[in-house]
Amino acid sequence: MKKLGISIGILAALFVGFILFIQNVNINRLGADSYFVKITTDGKEIGDVTDTGEKWTRYEYQLESVNEKGETKTLEFTSQNPLRHDAYLEVFVKGENEVTSYQEVQQAELPSKVKKELK
Repeated sequence: MKKLGISIGILAALFVGFILFIQNVNINRLGADSYFVKITTDGKEIGDVTDTGEKWTRYEYQLESVNEKGETKTLEFTSQNPLRHDAYLEVFVKGENEVTSYQEVQQAELPSKVKKELK
């Protein structure tokens, strides 16, 4: 009976840990390389209508990016809303150019090599 109680307690702790992990970790960022971009242009507006008549709009950006080592590459990604001009983004990339996620960062948070490239 004691072993059953311990087993149930361990399983409950693992379940709670798993739920907390899923809620607090952006899985799209795991194993991804970080690049940084500065929004310098308006995104290209892409819109369509679904079969149900619902309209949707996305904004496509193609920008030069730089990583912490100073290496550059052109990345293409989309956003649900237009992005603010002169904003700095940390872009998470898997594979060659697959952008999986991004977040805005402040200029003071940029690595030194990135600051030099993204003036």
